[in-house]
Parts: sequence; structure tokens; C-alpha cells
Amino acid sequence: MKETVMQFGEGGFLRGFVDYFFHKLNEQGLYDGKIVVIQPIEQGMVSMLNEQKGEYNLFLRGIENGQVVNEHTHVTSISRGINPYTDFDAYMELAENPDLRVIVSNTTEAGIEYLGTENLEDRPAKSYPAKLTQFLYKRFQLGLKGFIILPCELIDHNADTLKECILKYANLWQLPEAFVNWLETENSFCNTLVDRIVTGYPRDEVEELTKQIGYVDNLIDTAEIFHLWVIEGDHEDELPFNKAGYNIVWTKDAAPYKKRKVRILNGGHTSMVLGAYLYGLETVGECLKDETVSKFLKTCIFDEIVPTLGNTDTDKAFGEAVLERFANPFIRHMLLSIALNSVSKFQVRVLPTILEYKEQNGHYPKALTMSMAALIAFYKTDKANDGAEIMEFMKNASVEEILKREDYWHADLTDMIPMVQNYYDVITKEGMKAAYDLVQQ
Repeated sequence: MKETVMQFGEGGFLRGFVDYFFHKLNEQGLYDGKIVVIQPIEQGMVSMLNEQKGEYNLFLRGIENGQVVNEHTHVTSISRGINPYTDFDAYMELAENPDLRVIVSNTTEAGIEYLGTENLEDRPAKSYPAKLTQFLYKRFQLGLKGFIILPCELIDHNADTLKECILKYANLWQLPEAFVNWLETENSFCNTLVDRIVTGYPRDEVEELTKQIGYVDNLIDTAEIFHLWVIEGDHEDELPFNKAGYNIVWTKDAAPYKKRKVRILNGGHTSMVLGAYLYGLETVGECLKDETVSKFLKTCIFDEIVPTLGNTDTDKAFGEAVLERFANPFIRHMLLSIALNSVSKFQVRVLPTILEYKEQNGHYPKALTMSMAALIAFYKTDKANDGAEIMEFMKNASVEEILKREDYWHADLTDMIPMVQNYYDVITKEGMKAAYDLVQQ
């Protein structure tokens, strides 16, 4: 089978997401191509991948339409892996392959960066964009066609940012204007949004899963069944993901999908976990089983978040899917791990909904405002995990002082003070149950 995809990154996410989709395309006879994996940093798992001939087992588990799903796939979409730090020539030789058409990456949020210290002659250049510039320049020199470029890094406008870095390297290395024109006209840089919780190597279950598959697989991967891949552009003719039955959205603008995901999924998490921890729970799964916390979460999502987004059937369906994802019995998601850096998370994920709700309705939403009080109460404990200055301030400051920190919230929250103070007083004097009850009154 031809090698048609080059992938930067060999970690669990890409193997539980992109590589699975290409496997299914091949399996259904809708595509004819394999993936070459490039190790983006010096230390990685490409040698382990090659030892297993690119093959591994993926377990997708969760709740879908009210039913427990446990799907096992032996994934065979990867042909081989290349470590450019030990075999740079093999990496660059891929540019000579006329069948190569797609470039995928997930090099962490910090991976798409412009360092400005590398040279075209480095073997390889340090950053991912610089490595890619080396590769693309050779492709251009060979007179071959460009690529569909699909970065999966979790940053806004990921493809635009990657392209910007490449253009900076082209300028730094004084590459010809014709190369810049080729980049612009012969390549499709597609911003994307990815959404699937990939739990990776199942250390606690590996013995049981090894018995199930009948042999040792050092690359077993696990993930939830839910998936969403939003891609700006339309390459369904070359990559028929929709025809294969997968939730891949080709669109002109990924922004509304990003907003929905951040507000409902991430906002739901952040508004729930701090109060739930103070209430005595430890995992997201426990929250969904607890009648009080589950009711609070549903109030946040369906009475406060979804209405600010427009209250469409799509918004409501996404909210229902989020509840199923949170209730996934196969994932033990600790509240304290989600609570990391909650001040900045709250500012991005929850506060915009609070302010938009106030603008639309003339008053603040009860549940989400209570979650702000819970955040403040949580930061008074020794369980908060954030920047040293933030933790010191939050632990010792009053509710009023905290809400007046415009550098934290990027907004003037002065008129929220009485309502947040009231909830905070209930939490600290009567407990979380009383605060939850007050929200429902």
C-alpha cells in the first residue's frame, strides 16, 4: 500500500484519533494509503512502533446513545516510523514520494513555535515548523505537488500559526520567493479542532487486555468512543471520512465549534469540579452519579450555557453527549487534575458565559455564579494548584479583592461581588450542599 500521509507525533492521541480514522478508511475500501510517522523530538517511541511494524490495539470505550460501547480495533494504518535525529536522510527522502499528500501533526501546544535559531542545513532543525520547512522546501525543489496540512495541536488557528512560522523560516533562510508562492498556492493549511479524550496506555488494565488480545502489545491505546474533528476546508473527495461514517466536519469556519466545545465541555468541567471536590467527591464519574452535583451540572449546561450559545438542537445534543462522556465508566478522571490552573481556565471557559447571560437576561446566572464562589472557597484550601502568586493571593484575599483583579478576569466584575459573596458565605458557613440547594431555589 502506498505511503500517502506523513504524521509528526507518535503519541497516544494521534494513534487513538487520526490513525484510527485512516485505518477505517482503508478497511472500508474508501482509501488506499498508509501513514509514515515522524518522531518530532529526540526522545520518542518510533523504535517501539517499528518493532511492532506500526501495528497496535485500540480500545474505544464509553456511553453512546445511552448504551455502553466497548470497541476493539487492531490498527494497521501505520507503515513505519522515522526518527529524523538518527536518520535525517530517510526523513527528507519522503519528499520524493509523489503519492504523499497529507501532513498531520500533534506536537503539543508548545510544538508550533518559531525559534529563529536554526539553519536550513541542520540535521534536523530543532522545532517542528523548521523541520517541516526543510521538508517542504525540498518538495518544492523537486517540482512535486503540495499537501493537505492538518495540525491537531490544541491552539487557536493552529494551521495559520504553523504557516506563519514556516514563512518566517523561509525569510530567515532567504528561500526564494517562488517557494513562498508555492506554499501559498499549492498547499492547503487547514485549521482544525479535535475532540476526543484519549486515555492512552492502560497501565491498570494491561494484564486483562493482554489476555484479551492474546499477545503483548507495548502500544495498546485507549480512548472514549466520542469523537469530533472539525476541519476548515473541504477535502472529502480525497479523504472520505463522512462517507466512512465518522463525525468529521468540513467547514469554512471552525470558530463556532470551538466556542461550543470550550463553553459546554470545558466550561462544564470547570464549573462543576471545584464545588464537587469541596462536597467530598473525587472523580467526574462520581459527580454524574451524585444526584445533587449532577442536577447542578445540568443546570449549568442546559439552563445557562446552552441558552447563551443560541439554544439550538445542535447545542443541546452536544450538551447531552457531554453528560454521556462525563459518565464514561471506563475513565477515572480525577477532579484535582482538572482543577489545575483553575483561575485562568475559569476566565476562558466559564466567565464569558456568565457575562453573556447577564447581557441577555439582565441578571447573572445562579449556577455559574455559584461556581465562582466555589472556586474562591477551593483556593482557600491547600489543594489548589496554580501559579505561586495566584495561590498566595487567592488564599488570603477577600471575595471583593479577588473579583476586582481585572488582570485575572479580563473584565470588571464589581457588580458580581454581592451575589458571589452570598454564595461564598453559604459555602463556608453551611457547606456545599446548602449552596447547591440555594441554586435550585
